[in-house]
Amino acid sequence: MARVGVIVAAAGDGRRMGGMEKLFADLTGRPLLAWSVDMFESCPDVACIVIAMNERTIVSGRALARERGWRKCRFCIGGARRQDSVASALSVMDEVDCVLVHDGDRPFVTAGMIERGVVLMEKVDVAVAGVPVKDTIKIVDQMDNVCTTPSRESLRLVQTPQVLRIEAMRAAYRDLADDVTDDATLAERAGFPVRVYEGSYDNIKITTPEDLVLARAIARQWGEVQ
Repeated sequence: MARVGVIVAAAGDGRRMGGMEKLFADLTGRPLLAWSVDMFESCPDVACIVIAMNERTIVSGRALARERGWRKCRFCIGGARRQDSVASALSVMDEVDCVLVHDGDRPFVTAGMIERGVVLMEKVDVAVAGVPVKDTIKIVDQMDNVCTTPSRESLRLVQTPQVLRIEAMRAAYRDLADDVTDDATLAERAGFPVRVYEGSYDNIKITTPEDLVLARAIARQWGEVQ
């Protein structure tokens, strides 16, 4: 069985949250960050977890780890960009076979998502969670004139977790000059093919206060199911 390391990217400044610290926002009695980290802590395939946070939030993060009894976690200071935070976490990662990278502000990762990504490491070097796009997408020019309308059948809304074999991860993170929004983009630029696997429409990213309203509704629904 592959030895899996997890990087939780949680060093953003949350500027679009109107001053609210989203990582510690309450979701049915549990801080937002705890939802995903609790899941990784309970996963037997996960050997270690590195959480990248900023200087303002890392003290609260460590306090949360003590409160919840996280035993696989360590913390590091992230960077100005997402890829800088992931690179910082990678530099203190234990020896692992593959690395699963997840956004700290995506609370609804499931055991199934983790397992599907890790299992794919037997066949591919890079795998990312994603879901089919529901809306029609228009590609526009700088004046917002429509240039083309791609077929929805070939489009996926990419999420995290994103799972990379450690060799692919190290190769992808050798060049961080350009800004990117996910790990798969770095892997693609390094020449690695990327496979998309089944994510979930519940696996939302909390970016604005409106997202938090939806997250609380999903959390309540999950509680009712359980």
